Amino acid sequence: MIKTVGLFIFRCKIPEFGAKSEKNLSGMYLCVMKHIAIVNGPNLNLLGTREPEIYGGQSFDDYFQGLQARWLGVTLTAFQSNVEGEIINELQRLAKSGTCDGIVLNAAAYSHTSIAIADTLKAIETPVILVHISNVFSRETERKTDLIVASARGLICGLGLSGYDLAVRALM
Repeated sequence: MIKTVGLFIFRCKIPEFGAKSEKNLSGMYLCVMKHIAIVNGPNLNLLGTREPEIYGGQSFDDYFQGLQARWLGVTLTAFQSNVEGEIINELQRLAKSGTCDGIVLNAAAYSHTSIAIADTLKAIETPVILVHISNVFSRETERKTDLIVASARGLICGLGLSGYDLAVRALM
């Protein structure tokens, strides 16, 4: 049986990864559906073809389909832009919407240069987990400076595309 009470609610036998839930009289858990948004920065539209020895051979679209299949009952959305201002607009839109429970942000190269994105993260209340596919701290010197990490709840770095899955888990 599925109930709707303000937010979409579904029945499950156990709460997944600490999802908001409460046990009802029948011993089933009611889990509140969450919306997690993934915001990707510059050149992440080239995953699968750009430097596969660093970023892997899988496109983000293919990975995202699998991620959605693993997180049934969670609304996952994805946004990508190569333009800093568009990323800022999307972060602000998600925070203002009131429907986004968490943001997974891979700001890519903007992590090393963007005070504007850092200021945006400070200004919003929606929790943000940062993801870097590669271990930026073992790469070139300019990648070892991260201007936005102090404004986020956490950072997952160097674990490939599986970092997105871990970030979603952290936001649950």
